[in-house]
Amino acid sequence: MINGQSPAYITQKRGAPYADHRYPRLVHLLRGAGGGRPDRLPSRQSHLIASLAEHHARHRARPLPGARSHRHGRSGKPDIGYRYGDHIAYLDAWFDALDLDNVVLVGHDWGGALAFDWASRHTERVRGIAFMETILRPMSWEDLPGGGKARYELLRGAGTGEAKVLDENFFIEQALRATTLKGLSDFDWDVYRAPYPDRNSRRPLLEWPRAMPINGEPADVVARIEAYDRWLSASPEVPKLLLTFEGPSETLLIGSEMISWCRNAAGLEIRGWAGAPHRPRGPAGGDCR
Repeated sequence: MINGQSPAYITQKRGAPYADHRYPRLVHLLRGAGGGRPDRLPSRQSHLIASLAEHHARHRARPLPGARSHRHGRSGKPDIGYRYGDHIAYLDAWFDALDLDNVVLVGHDWGGALAFDWASRHTERVRGIAFMETILRPMSWEDLPGGGKARYELLRGAGTGEAKVLDENFFIEQALRATTLKGLSDFDWDVYRAPYPDRNSRRPLLEWPRAMPINGEPADVVARIEAYDRWLSASPEVPKLLLTFEGPSETLLIGSEMISWCRNAAGLEIRGWAGAPHRPRGPAGGDCR
């Protein structure tokens, strides 16, 4: 039980034994908003987990609170505000309950921000961190490419955000289509839609654009991101891997300017991945260079 809830997750038990200290005890995958059901994975994530198993990594994938699994009833929808601090509290409790250390964190989208936040406060328990398409620093409106400003103003606005996210299911029916390179199979669409069948189930998704640190707001999120930014530049003992992608600028969080800024991170390696928008498909979907 984590904070009174029974969160769903998947674990791949194949991999290096704990006694072999050449390997991390666990590779922990932190997905972003709208990541689908924890008991059924989209095919691209299944490919990733299979690849990790082949390379001797014991790993666990956990969705953010709010990605309800029908198999687990309503356990994935705790009665919380789903603000950034709520997710941090759950992640802290999760790692402590499982007594995890010597871990490699892999974060995408808001999962990367949560990984940075946890790692910055538990450096001694982190073996390394890999990240992609995530929130690297507080932003201004000018940092948002294309129609990003208009889109976020709409999603953060009272009433307009509810209409887009709760009524139209914007993140699943519209944003997902725009940020996936080769489309999705019917099976994958079912996986992504399953946790969000109605207005109430989509409320966790509404909080994420409102948490995006833009022009100093929200202040509590900005403060936490500034704290992990200081850690990123002062922790050479923790290896860091940034995966970058080539794609339309309006679909990417990390473009050329953010890549340049990220070079301030200590112990950083940068690898480019050919053509992919915000949601890369994994081992089967592109060529890592």
